[in-house]
This record gives sequence, structure tokens and C-alpha cells, in this order.
Amino acid sequence: MADFEVLVGFQEHVPLPALLQNATDDLEKLYSLGKKLGEGQFGTTYLCTERATGLQFACKCIPKRKLISSEEIEDVGREVEVMYHLSGHPNIVTLKGAYEDATNVYLVMELCEGGELFDRIIERGTYTEAEAARLTRTIVSVVEACHKSGVVHRDLKPENFLFKTKEDDSVLKAADFGSARFFEPGDVFTDIVGSPYYVAPEVLDRHYGPEADIWSAGVMLYILLSGAPPFWAETVQGIFEKVMEGEPPTFTADPWPNISEVAKDLIRKMLDPNPEKRLKAHEVLNHPWIREDGVAPKKPIASLVQFRMKQFAAMNKLKKLAIRIIAETLSEEEIANLKEIFTEMDSDNDGAISFEELKAGLLRVGTSLKDAELFDLMDAADVDHDGMIDCGEFLAATLSLNHIELEENLMAAFQYLDKSGSGYITTDELLAVCFEFHMEDVRLEDLLHDVSIGADGSIDYKMFVTMMRKCNGGMGHQNLRCTLGITDVLTLEEQY
Repeated sequence: MADFEVLVGFQEHVPLPALLQNATDDLEKLYSLGKKLGEGQFGTTYLCTERATGLQFACKCIPKRKLISSEEIEDVGREVEVMYHLSGHPNIVTLKGAYEDATNVYLVMELCEGGELFDRIIERGTYTEAEAARLTRTIVSVVEACHKSGVVHRDLKPENFLFKTKEDDSVLKAADFGSARFFEPGDVFTDIVGSPYYVAPEVLDRHYGPEADIWSAGVMLYILLSGAPPFWAETVQGIFEKVMEGEPPTFTADPWPNISEVAKDLIRKMLDPNPEKRLKAHEVLNHPWIREDGVAPKKPIASLVQFRMKQFAAMNKLKKLAIRIIAETLSEEEIANLKEIFTEMDSDNDGAISFEELKAGLLRVGTSLKDAELFDLMDAADVDHDGMIDCGEFLAATLSLNHIELEENLMAAFQYLDKSGSGYITTDELLAVCFEFHMEDVRLEDLLHDVSIGADGSIDYKMFVTMMRKCNGGMGHQNLRCTLGITDVLTLEEQY
């Protein structure tokens, strides 16, 4: 009992009014709460074990004190109602029960241990078209089920889809219906909800219906195939302006030249700015690219190695050095996949990848680059300029932005560079670390190019983090989840 009270705060707040009909106050008798699994705008999700059976679930704990407006209170009750209404769909997380006490509301749900679709996109970089078609088919089947049941989701995004297990072929499930609404044919919604990258133009125009869900699913498909959003800007307002321009997404940058025309056709039809012309859910599912017996190719869209090495090549020298440090600090589990790729490319097993081995390795996964492009990638990764890419250099050059942008990894790299522990990185400390990594020929002015520094030439932690998270592109957490600082539904309304 004591652990439970500390975890959810039974005794910290005065009793608040009941929010749910038929909710019980005996959750603690039925379940014990464990470690925190995640945290959102209104609630925190914990691992939850049923006392009678030992079965594990996820419990979303929503403190009533955070529900300030009547709309927020109604949203909680509506989320419960919607999830019960959609119960039974194989790709929607099952709500086992809703509970309430004086200070909190608890939603006990099916446990999904495979992580968010968002994180798997980041980690994988890109998929084959066939894999992207399978995942999109699941996403749109959820949309179809919602629309047939008179529910519009209104906040479709990769973060709201979870894999049941960590296996590559795991079932994908929709897990968050906090913004969903019931609707009748012809109903029009006027409030702006959703997340910046995924919001449809008619939502920003405050006149929309269920067609907005198809737009969001189309954005997710674009990201699955390319690792980047179709409408990009440095600010939320800039993203909105791109969306409202009504221009179709461009397919000129990598990896789009390698992606089939039929995939691009589907994206164009899902991202039609006119909601009346946009495909309906059942029409998307009948498109030749997305059908189970469809034409989506199974070959890799683009090499993960090429994708990340190109990102690495565009970075400044200090960022490359810091990433090398981060790569050295990661666990074997975190780098196992990249080490396996390195071993496959190192065909003569000498512990380093030559130009010819890099070329042959990329060819094996369907990527053909001109020699000049390969030389550029090779030169960027070969930081000690010995003509070969050793394992450490390879890991740094192919590390995902997810690893690079995590706060704990950034702090570890900064502390490594800040040898004296002063809270500042000095030029002498930078040169000393360069010597450790056999980068003696790097000039200080090259190392500090495009880096903000103090008057005395030192770099504090804030400057360091800004440099590490600047202009990464692609699908890093900071670029697509945190950089703009606005992914919450209610905050979006305030921004537009």
C-alpha cells in the first residue's frame, strides 16, 4: 500500500469530483504498479501487475489536478468511451478497465513492450517499401475501423502507435485516443488539434471532418519511406504555412529517386489538399501499392549506412568528435546492429573497411553511388585519415540521431571533453581529445567552425547542446519531437 501511495500520490491532494461513470476506487486491491513506462501531457504510464493472475498491463495514471478545464475533464471520459467502443480490433490497444479515486483516474490497458513506431523509424532509418506498406496498411485499417464506428482520431502520429513485442514482425497497435471524437455524417469540427507535422490543411482552416485522419496517415507514410517529414520548416508557424500552401510534396531528394512511382502516387492522393478529393480509408487499402498482394517492392529503399553517413558528412568536426565519444560510451546491445553491418562489410576481417569494401557493401543492399560520392563518404568517416574506416569511426558515422540527441549521451560527451570538470570545454582540452583519437592534424579553426563559443574561446554545456542538435535533419528526437517544443494537442491551438 505504501509504495502505491508514493507512486501515484494518494495523500498529496484534496479529493476532487468523480469524472467517470461506474468507476471503482479499488484499483490498489486489484493491481500493483511498477516502473514508469512513459509520460505525456496529462498522465504517466506505469507497468501494472494484476494481483490475482500475475498478468502485466500498462496503467495510465491521470492526476485530476492537471485537468483544469471542463474540456479536459470531458476528454478523459470520452477517451474511455471511445476505447471501449473500438474494443476488439486487433490493432487497437485493449482497455481492460477504468478506475478512479479521490485524486486520480487510472486506465488499465494492454501492455505493448515493443516501443513506439516513432522510435523504430528513427532506429531503422528507412524500410523496404513492402515493410512500409505493411505498417501503413495497419495504420489505415485502424482509421477505417474508427470511421466506420463514427470516430475521428484527430491526432494520428507515429508516437501513438506501439509494437506489441520487440520482434521485427510484431503487431502494431494504436494506443492513444485522447483527442478522438464521435461524429455523424456531415459533422464539421472547428477546433485545432493534432501535432504540427501531421495536421491537415483543413484543420488549420478550422473546418474539417474524418478526412483529416487520412492526411495524417499520408504524412506517416512519407516519413516511413524517407525518414523526414513532407512539410518542414524551422518553426511551427513555418510548418503551418507550408501545409496551407497546398503544394504537393516533392520527391527529388534521397531516397525518393529510388522509390516506386506507385508509392508516390498513393502519397499524393493521401496528401491531396482538397479533403473531398482525398482518398477514403477503404480506397487507400485497395490501392495497388498497399494491398497485401500489392506491388510494393521488397528491396531496400536506401542503405541505412549511406543514409547516416551522408548526415555525418555534413556535420562539423567538433560534432563528429563528440559523436565518436558517444559511440564509445554506448552498450554492446545498443550498437550490436551496427557492429554486425561493420563485420559484414569488413570482408577480409582486418578490422577496417576499405574503399572497395564500402563500395561492395553498399552494392549488396542495392545502393549504387558514383566513386566521387563514395570518396566523400569515406573521407567524412575516416577522421584520422589513414585511408580506412575502423570500427569506432564506422559506429560514429552510422549512429542514429536518436542516440546522438539523448540528454544523457550529450552530457557524457561534454563531460569527457571537459577534462577539468570546470563546466566549460577549453581549446586545450579539445586539442588533447583530438590527440587521443589520432586527429593531430585537425586545425583548431576547423574544429570550431560553425560553433558558438564564449569570449575566451570556451564552450559551455548550452552551447555544446545547441551545436549537437542543430541542423541534423532526418528523424532525430529533437528535430521531429522536441525541437519545436510543441507536440501537445492543446498547445497547438495556442500557436495558430
